[in-house]
Amino acid sequence: MNLPAANDFVPPRLLRNGHLQSMLSSSPLRRRLNRHCAAQLEHAAREEILQLSGGVRLQVFFSEQSQRTVRRGQVLLLHGWEGSARSNYLLGSGARLLADGFDVVRLNFRDHGDTHHLNHELFHSCRLQEVADAAREVLSRPGPGLRALAGYSLGGNFALRLARSAAEAGLPLDYVVAVCPVIDPAHGLAQLEQAPRIYHAYFMRKWRESLRRKQKAFPDTHRLDDKMRHANMRELTRLLVERHTDFGSLEAYLDGYSIAGKRLLGTRLPVSILAARDDPVIPVSDFLGLCLPPQAELDIAEFGGHCGFFRSLTRTGSFAEDYISTRMIARSERAFATAA
Repeated sequence: MNLPAANDFVPPRLLRNGHLQSMLSSSPLRRRLNRHCAAQLEHAAREEILQLSGGVRLQVFFSEQSQRTVRRGQVLLLHGWEGSARSNYLLGSGARLLADGFDVVRLNFRDHGDTHHLNHELFHSCRLQEVADAAREVLSRPGPGLRALAGYSLGGNFALRLARSAAEAGLPLDYVVAVCPVIDPAHGLAQLEQAPRIYHAYFMRKWRESLRRKQKAFPDTHRLDDKMRHANMRELTRLLVERHTDFGSLEAYLDGYSIAGKRLLGTRLPVSILAARDDPVIPVSDFLGLCLPPQAELDIAEFGGHCGFFRSLTRTGSFAEDYISTRMIARSERAFATAA
């Protein structure tokens, strides 16, 4: 099988703008284009609340494939910060994988989607253990074929951290794909501050709404005071870190989920990373500065923005969906061949 590479993604000139690509990712236009395949994925979905260690509860949606007599495997999909299991990119990737013969599981991180009431404590990006627990429960269920993870943005960061710790965490994991993953959170925060204001406004609007929903679920504990309501992204992050975590400082928290430099060097699983030079959220220098093991694939496209990779304004699907699914199929065939 010929696998698509980043250099194969050459969109029409109209779509060679990183900001446009990024905004299309979460746009109503993409949702409309995806509505048919998303409806198929959602129709096949079964909701489940995972009961995890420490009383943590996380929501997942299982969709079982019906295209093949034997499934190719199971793929757990992870969304980005303030996204959800119903984000456009997760619906698109999930629908494509389901059609290609994989069972698909979409996880909502704590306090994402409609899950603010499930756990008392707030979400933060260093809550790797509960995501590992959820991945272990999901991927340990019986069934043939590949067991894999795919994540976008912060979900890609979680996926790569899980790949790094898979052996010690007891994760039955064969392969990981990360699209535009957060590499150095401190750089990402600085990048958002320097980017056009639309990005800061977009994320702050979603984040404040999420915090309001948390306050409504737990009014005695989580209250938005005036300082929090008027803080920018950096200061609101600092306030929440100081009030609700043991990290002690914003800098320690951001470093806690960084995968920059040599931090992925000990990863034993095969991983693929798809990035874009024109990503307005994740600096390309973060990807170029990675030290990766031989079985890791770093693929940087000239275009694509942040989790975009669109080739058309009128057709469904994206290059990222092709990239993920074709690699999952190739790994699945290799797994079946090895088993035989």
